[in-house]
Amino acid sequence: MTKAQSVGRHEVGRHEVGGHGRASVILADDHEIVRAGLKTALEKPGVVTPEGLHIVAEAEDGLAALALVKQYQPDLLILDITMPLSSGAEIFTDIKRWSPDTKVVIFSSVTNGTLIGGLISSGVDGMFSKNGRSEEFFEKLSLILRGGHYIAPDCLALVKAGADLPALTPRERQTMQMILRGLTTKEIADHQGISPRTAEKHRANLMNKLEVKSVAALMAKALKEGLLDE
Repeated sequence: MTKAQSVGRHEVGRHEVGGHGRASVILADDHEIVRAGLKTALEKPGVVTPEGLHIVAEAEDGLAALALVKQYQPDLLILDITMPLSSGAEIFTDIKRWSPDTKVVIFSSVTNGTLIGGLISSGVDGMFSKNGRSEEFFEKLSLILRGGHYIAPDCLALVKAGADLPALTPRERQTMQMILRGLTTKEIADHQGISPRTAEKHRANLMNKLEVKSVAALMAKALKEGLLDE
């Protein structure tokens, strides 16, 4: 069952970092223990901002995360890449379309350099590995909330290691997952809120990038290169 927990709804709103209010944050991760640890740390005054951040909602899958972003329009979304139903990588483009001012920070243990490279190219505000240093994460979150960008060095190293594969944009990756689930071009277009012609263009770009000519070849490539979401 999809779980989306909302907290303190009456306090939601945009605030200047360092001002009297607290920046609003949504946590999206399918592990409750990760969300609980982040919530405790981020809401503590002085860890990221002097007054602490305000966790307004939590989600354990991609669809719930997207719905909550639409509802709350938070200052910051901390997003895991691999979650049930729809992954963070799949919903990134939709999140930016529905809430363009929300800062999106990827916080994940994924090691797929191609996936990370695609997200970086598409404009994530920050990216951190769950295996990284907590001090770096909290310090750079403050920078990101002030309008900066930061990609952790270990994430950049993964991109470099996977440089032999072309980087897929989140939309192309979403299209790939839908193709491999058996959705038609019309169904993909309806899901993404675009025209069938545009969906077909995404499909063609994806096939060209990966140098495949059939769904069977696409599946084989995705399995070989670890491009399939959980």
